[in-house]
Amino acid sequence: MSKPKIFAHAGEAAWTPTPDGNRRRVLLHTDELMMVEFGFDKGGVGVLHLHPHVQASYVAEGRFEVTIDGQTEIIGMGGSFIVPSGLVHGVKALEAGRLVDSFTPHRADFLA
Repeated sequence: MSKPKIFAHAGEAAWTPTPDGNRRRVLLHTDELMMVEFGFDKGGVGVLHLHPHVQASYVAEGRFEVTIDGQTEIIGMGGSFIVPSGLVHGVKALEAGRLVDSFTPHRADFLA
């Protein structure tokens, strides 16, 4: 097994489009943990979905309408939220913005 990358610098990772019309870039990952940045244009939607990973999200820029398990709140820059495993969740960008998400374990589907 190769040694995991443990440092990342701004702009190193390339953006890739997401199926819902936004963009993401994987910043760092190990088998146990992954950090991913998501970019949204104003009005962009991260469609409602669920996965077995625990997700912690930080709003690096913008304001988002965040829905988790049927509960919705507006979270602005500097705010954060956690999505426990298996709960339906999604976001809508009320203005252009970025989320920095951590997943445990890593999202293998983001590495394909």
